[in-house]
Amino acid sequence: MSKKKLTTEEVTGLLKTLKARFDKHPQRHKGIKWEDVQAKLEASPAKLVTLNEMEITEGEPDVVGYDKKTDEYLFYDCSPESPKGRRSICYDGEALASRKEHKPEDSALEMAAAIGVEILTEEEYRELQTLGNFDTKTSSWVKTPAEIRKLGGAIFCDKRYNHVFMYHNGAESYYAARGFRGSVRV
Repeated sequence: MSKKKLTTEEVTGLLKTLKARFDKHPQRHKGIKWEDVQAKLEASPAKLVTLNEMEITEGEPDVVGYDKKTDEYLFYDCSPESPKGRRSICYDGEALASRKEHKPEDSALEMAAAIGVEILTEEEYRELQTLGNFDTKTSSWVKTPAEIRKLGGAIFCDKRYNHVFMYHNGAESYYAARGFRGSVRV
């Protein structure tokens, strides 16, 4: 991550942005109160840094659920298309190292780790798609099962024709319209 701590002004600005998004999309978090979310956020400076990184890379993080067992709010990247600041990347560091020429600048898994998020699983991606229409012009890498990755592949998803599709590609491939979406628990 680029920063270890946010200034008071940055925290205020981030909370204002997150609240505005929360208020604009109530269908994403039915039964959740902003005041409860804000209290958790204010008690979690490291998570605020992560959410700020999600925001900087144009992920538009928003609350999509609450885990009663762990007492955590779940944030996903909710940008209409795959986050602009996280596109044109291959799947992981191994794939990046395997490219002999025309290497992308980064990979999805390494970038996710640097930001402090988990890359969405296929199941989480499908859950996200029940909350709106995402990736109708782009696609997003999703967590790839080890048995697929061992064979050199990786999976990604998008939404076309009102249907969520899962596809495969070589993990070293990258496209201008493919990035990744992340999640963080607060």
